[in-house]
Amino acid sequence: MNFFFVLNGKSLKNVSLILIAAFFTAWFLYMENLVQIPVFSTKDSSNAIYRGEKDLALTFNIGWGDEKAEPILDVLKKENVRSATFFLAGSWAERHPDIVNRIVKEGYEIGILGYDYVDYLDVEDAQIAKDISKAQEAFTKLNVKDIKLLRAPTGHFDERTLKIAKRYGYTVVHWKIDSKDWQNPGVERIVENVSKVDNGDIVLLHASDSAKQTAKALPQILANIRQKGLKLVSVSEMIANGEVQSKEIN
Repeated sequence: MNFFFVLNGKSLKNVSLILIAAFFTAWFLYMENLVQIPVFSTKDSSNAIYRGEKDLALTFNIGWGDEKAEPILDVLKKENVRSATFFLAGSWAERHPDIVNRIVKEGYEIGILGYDYVDYLDVEDAQIAKDISKAQEAFTKLNVKDIKLLRAPTGHFDERTLKIAKRYGYTVVHWKIDSKDWQNPGVERIVENVSKVDNGDIVLLHASDSAKQTAKALPQILANIRQKGLKLVSVSEMIANGEVQSKEIN
């Protein structure tokens, strides 16, 4: 038995449009995964930094716990790493003023990781602003001055976050290389994830208690960075040293 499908001109046009849209959607998703470039800036010049023109920035998120931050600071000191950026949740900083003071005293940069662990995509503008404001107040009380950088607590953000952060005077910072250390995949895998670093990259690491293997992975990560001849800088130094890259949000 033979089957025949009869399409008029209008139906054929609709099918063609669907196929073209599907093709471009698939192509966009493929390219996004291939180059791993996040989408981070708005048409009114609000933007989030995910990489720079040169050098390399190690960033550490700390949102909770009191066991892993200091061992990581110990490794950085032992390895003579003088530039790194720590994104601290305001609520964590309030509970650990001594560690915050050590970070500042040892010359590392501090950025804000919000106040609570809030996904900015799931809340209203007012709650985003309140979370940033509470964090700002917490660091002011701790006498941590001139903070210019902010990272969304969960890493998720949109155009609203960029605009609100800009209103408070902050630049939103994402990352190009994700160590995935919070998954605790093993020291070798963390080292491998970071081994892809190149000039201008911002690396995401964690110093919260959930990241149990980061301190052990750090010496090899740093050895690989040195072998590549990359200079470690803070995120602010990276921004000051050259062009930074972002991509438009629609």
